Order: sequence, then C-alpha cells, then structure tokens
Amino acid sequence: MLLYCKALLLVPQLRALAKLLFELCVSIQVLSDEEKRKQYDAYGEEGLKDGHQSSHGDIFSHFFGDFGFMFGGNPRQQDRNIPRGSDIIVDLEVTLEEVYSGNFVEVVRNKPVARQAPGKRKCNCRQEMRTTQLGPGRFQMTQEVVCDECPNVKLVNEERTLEVEIEPGVRDGMEYPFIGEGEPHVDGEPGDLRFRIKVLKHPVFERRGDDLYTNVTISLVEALTGFEMDITHLDGHKVHVARDKITKPGAKLWKKGEGLPNFDNNNIKGSLIITFDVEFPKEQLTSEQREGLKQLLKQGSVQKVYNGLQGY
Repeated sequence: MLLYCKALLLVPQLRALAKLLFELCVSIQVLSDEEKRKQYDAYGEEGLKDGHQSSHGDIFSHFFGDFGFMFGGNPRQQDRNIPRGSDIIVDLEVTLEEVYSGNFVEVVRNKPVARQAPGKRKCNCRQEMRTTQLGPGRFQMTQEVVCDECPNVKLVNEERTLEVEIEPGVRDGMEYPFIGEGEPHVDGEPGDLRFRIKVLKHPVFERRGDDLYTNVTISLVEALTGFEMDITHLDGHKVHVARDKITKPGAKLWKKGEGLPNFDNNNIKGSLIITFDVEFPKEQLTSEQREGLKQLLKQGSVQKVYNGLQGY
C-alpha cells in the first residue's frame, strides 16, 4: 500500500487521491511495524518522530522520504526564500552634453527605513499541515497558519543623497542600480533602486548610436561659391567646416571622430554628420538679373522626372 501511495504522487491528476489515502498509508505503516506500534500506543504520534513538532511535513517525510515536496515541502526549506521589497525604477533625465563629457548627479531620496518599535508582531507566517489523532489508527489532517513572533517595527522616512555617475557614451534606457535602496520589507530585505537613463532632446544635435547629426543652412551664394564656418560642439570646442566647391541642397559632410564616445571604449568616437540646407533668395529677380544669371552659369534646362524613392 505504501508503494501504491508513492506511485500516486507521481501522477499529477491523482495527487488529490494520494492525499486522501495518506491517512491509510500511515496507519498501515504503523500497524505493520510492531516497534512503531508500541511507540504509538505509548506516546501517540509524537513517539514516531525524533522531535516534538506535529507537522504533516515531518511525518510525511518520515514515511515517504523526499516526496514531501509534492505537498508543499518542508517549512524550513520554504523559510529560505527571504521576502523582498519591491524594486523602484526612476527615470533620470540627462542632457546630451552629459552623455558626451560624463557627469556626477546627486539625487535626494526620501527612503522608508524600518526602525524598532515597542511591542511584538506576527512575522514569517506560513501554512502548515497538522495531523491530529482521532482514535487508534485514525488521523485527521488540517491546514493552519503558523507565525513567529518578532519585535515590532515602524517605517520612518529618512533623507538620503545618492550620487549617480553619468558615464560618457551612456545609452538611452540603461539602468544604474543601487542595491537595497528600494522599498523596504519588514520581514525581509529591501528591494533595489534603479535609475533608468532618459536622454533629453537637443536643439542642435541628434544622436544615432555613437554618431551625431546636425543640419546647417547656407545661402545660395555660399552654396555656389563656398564658405567657412565653425560649429560649437557639446563640450564647447569648435568644429571647423570649409567648402570651396558647390554645395548642393541635402549634401552631407562626415567629420570622423567628432561624434559621441563609445560607452565600452571612450577612446573610440563616432562621426558628426552635417546635412546642408540651401536658402534661396526671397526677392524676385528682374529680367536683366535673370539673363545675367543665365549667361554666368551657362546651364541649360534640365527637367527630369524619376522615382526618387526607389529602393526605399
């Protein structure tokens, strides 16, 4: 019969039946062993165990070995799962200048901290199965909540200053964890506080990976005759741009090494990609100016219709 009960435990659909037959299995095991029967008649169920805890997990493991996990396992094993407070995720806004150069940001946090208070409280509550003797060879199993008694605590807000290092090249969405700075748990460990990087939009530069993009508007005269200019970078240094050729609208210029530093290797930097826009004169040309421009450029009519989005 004992082997039969063990076999039932291995079939998920029959575990409920195994629970019902548990009493019978225990009774048969006790009655079939003369020594155990004498112990039971003299001391009851307590005489069958080394300790004095009348828990279902103890007696079940006595007869069934490691099968106790089927019914929830040993409470001592469950106690190893220390409860933990919730994690807190906070968006930390950083500028593109900080991403380029790095920075240290101080964050003031009001953290609830557990402090000892007068009195006692129930803690580490858990459910255990208890076996009660109803008569010779008869047992009844009931489930009850068992709690320990712990010192009482109260949560008190404490102000703390945390320093977050913004590393050069940090990426949007990356997290900086502070272990144990999350929500507290009166019966366990506090959770973690994680700062999630949120890079703010910049009026001049747009980030794409380690590359920076920007647009420069030039006049029609500059587009035709060339120009020189400086672009102020994120850390204040100047990026010199010079063109002595015709610059078409939408033309791009790559400046290698003028992008953002790579997060894994700050010695490597991306590129600065400059797109040129050409601003045309707002005033209308006179007939003489038009003819003079045609003579100067010596460019005939070019009217071509084509699919400009082909390949996209």
